[in-house]
Amino acid sequence: MHTVYSRINNVSAMLSTCIMVLLGAISLSTFVFTADPKGSLAVSSIQVFPGNARRYANKNQDFAFVNFNLTADLTPLFNWNTKQLFLYVSAEYENRRGVKNEVVIWDRIVQRKEDAQLSVAGRNKYVFREQSASFKNAAPAHYSLKYNIMPYVGALTYGEAARTAEPVAFPERQELS
Repeated sequence: MHTVYSRINNVSAMLSTCIMVLLGAISLSTFVFTADPKGSLAVSSIQVFPGNARRYANKNQDFAFVNFNLTADLTPLFNWNTKQLFLYVSAEYENRRGVKNEVVIWDRIVQRKEDAQLSVAGRNKYVFREQSASFKNAAPAHYSLKYNIMPYVGALTYGEAARTAEPVAFPERQELS
């Protein structure tokens, strides 16, 4: 006859195996759901001002302030395994030295499907500065809305929901008066 401990061990092994198979099936099933979110992103204005960074008080750098209009319907990204979405607007440009940069200028976390209809007229949330000190002679930037789907179980998936139609050039530096 089996002891109580061996019976508990068999039951717990069976339950843990069933749970692991179920979680694996949930993880694999999210690849079946393909969503194509639609959105539009337009940059309404960019202003470039000189300033000193907090970290390097004696280094003069250009700071860009970007105003943008964003509309997107991200509800197709939500399914039964979506915990939350991490959204961010990034600027992709090449500086005068030929170095490609991607800078996150705005982000938001969406936790409910009801909040996935976006209509934002905003400004960059994070500092947008050029490390080489000046946006002068920098190539025009493409701005895009990207997302990261964070599931309850499974792999993180990334994508792009909107992008500016044309690259947007940096204006000349405005002096502070």
